[in-house]
Amino acid sequence: MQNIQLYIEGQRVEMFKDESVSITQSIQNVKDIAKVFTDFTKTFSVPASKNNNKIFKHYYNFDIVSGFDARTKKKSNIELNSLPFKNGKIRLEGVDLKNNVPHTYRITFFGSTVELKDLIGEDTLSSLSDLSVFNTVYSPANIKTALQANPASLDLIAPLITHTKRLIYNSASTTADEGNVAYDASYNRGVEWSDLKYAIRLHKVILAIQSKYLITFSNDFFNTSNAPYHNLFLWLHRKKGSVASPSGLNESFVNGWDDASDSATFTSMTSDILSVQTTDLIFELRFTTSSGTPYSVSIQRNGIEIHNSGTQTGGLLIDNSDFNLSAGSYSVYISSTANITFSNIKWLVETTSNGSTFSFSYETGTYEHLNLFNFNITQQIPDMKVIDFLTSIFKTFNLTAFVDKNTDVIVVKTLDSFYSTGATFDITKNIDVNSSSVNVALPFRKINFGYEDTGTLLATVHKQLSGEPWGEKEYTNEERLDGSIYNVNPSFSHLKYERLVNIAGGADIDIQVGYNVDENEDSYLGKPLLFYPIRRSFLTPLSFITDSTTHESLQTYNIPSNSLSLVAATSKVNINFSNEINEYALTDSNGFTDTLFEVYYKKYIQSVFNKSNRLTKVTAYLPLSILLNYTLADTFIINGSKYKINSITTNLENGKSELELLNDL
Repeated sequence: MQNIQLYIEGQRVEMFKDESVSITQSIQNVKDIAKVFTDFTKTFSVPASKNNNKIFKHYYNFDIVSGFDARTKKKSNIELNSLPFKNGKIRLEGVDLKNNVPHTYRITFFGSTVELKDLIGEDTLSSLSDLSVFNTVYSPANIKTALQANPASLDLIAPLITHTKRLIYNSASTTADEGNVAYDASYNRGVEWSDLKYAIRLHKVILAIQSKYLITFSNDFFNTSNAPYHNLFLWLHRKKGSVASPSGLNESFVNGWDDASDSATFTSMTSDILSVQTTDLIFELRFTTSSGTPYSVSIQRNGIEIHNSGTQTGGLLIDNSDFNLSAGSYSVYISSTANITFSNIKWLVETTSNGSTFSFSYETGTYEHLNLFNFNITQQIPDMKVIDFLTSIFKTFNLTAFVDKNTDVIVVKTLDSFYSTGATFDITKNIDVNSSSVNVALPFRKINFGYEDTGTLLATVHKQLSGEPWGEKEYTNEERLDGSIYNVNPSFSHLKYERLVNIAGGADIDIQVGYNVDENEDSYLGKPLLFYPIRRSFLTPLSFITDSTTHESLQTYNIPSNSLSLVAATSKVNINFSNEINEYALTDSNGFTDTLFEVYYKKYIQSVFNKSNRLTKVTAYLPLSILLNYTLADTFIINGSKYKINSITTNLENGKSELELLNDL
């Protein structure tokens, strides 16, 4: 029998002597392949003792001021015989009373990875204020620079993906026909700069998530040496068609704040009020200018506008009467049709907490709003929840995550890599031989792997002609199986790109483009788009239009690709789930075989579809030496046979464990 110790925020909770605590663990479950699991327990009870009443602050008494907040989970850890077992969080479910006297508190323990969802909540990608360091002016010169930028060293580029006009190549044309990128000095034609948008390296978005939520992902997968991941870019496409600011005016993002007084609370880009636990709070945001030019101010919290000043002239004061200051990241934007110089912009925040008053001020000094179109990343990034974005990344690459209990690092690995790190435990002597069962392992007859959005023109045409969605993989073992169909669908868009052909003669051109419109050739929004930019130099010249009378020849530009390389001999890696004919190579003998399914899913999926696979259920009494040391990557041996852990539910008091095991094929 083990002695269970439960701690909530460092305080030990008294337990009922006869209360059993069972914990279920699963990280890859054959019944729900695309889901990342976490430890949890069934709700259990602890006594309403004097000690526990103090911890839960007499939660049954709602008249207590600043009592226990059961709306949020609290840090917790479990020990067995005073040895560390699990870190996580505890949620108070309620209090049971007997004869109007508190008797028990009902609580649930969650493993550490659940904290990720709690931290992120409903936040969208627009709340990632760290990305604002990449803000830039949206102009012909800057788009040209980004179109020619080297993605190997730069994190903000512009790919040849048009949002409205289709690009063609016709070297024989003697007119300024729209979208014809064949350069001719006599005709102002080509790709218009305003039909292109910026894209940011995916890794920078992951780093911004870590920074905002004060978490650390391991570098097992998220690292700069992992080219299939690190070379991916996210297209900054928030609205269909052309780029626009929310106000419709040229906006500037206010930065350059002097944060020397409290750098932990305020960054150079946002006022980040990390926690507001006060009895009184006062704030002022003051704009000082002698200009009579009209302007307006937008205040955003976590990327969402919470206040707009409307049109103003001269100085402006925004304070408590305009909106309530609460926890979050704050950004300030100024809109105007002309340049304006502010002699100072100043935040003043004063809080009273536990009888003490704290005052902080942050100011820019001289700040100039320029009447230019600023491409603000947080305003132009796709409208998607951060948690959905991470979930889609995990689905794309079949990633799994767990928290290292010694470092609190969220370890992120591919599933195959995760299982390769496992140890082996022989539990033959611990098995209860009186009961066990062997069941069918797979509840599905087919699994579809594909992106949620393949609604752009060329992808739609591909489905109409082939009968299969672009890039999608259907997996069965070609036998007639019972069961349902399971879908693995990352919430991303997946474009089919087009290598241009010279209309004059039919020769393939070195230029590949993306056309982000629907089947009616109307501008298309769709889901967030990931792609590989490939920089082409000194090949077919590209005609680039800067205004109604000016164009120039570019011999370096970034083309979009679903493959890491344009040559299979260099790299076979691509972000299709199925083995498609490469849009650039255009050969039936497709060598780009390292698909998402082949590299990240095949090994596990083939094993669970194997007709020899079984889901074996056994009962075992696991000793403390195993309970404290096994991981879900480990292999259990029973009578010489090896098994992976599908799920395991353990009574922590006596070590009795109900195991679902997959025979290791």
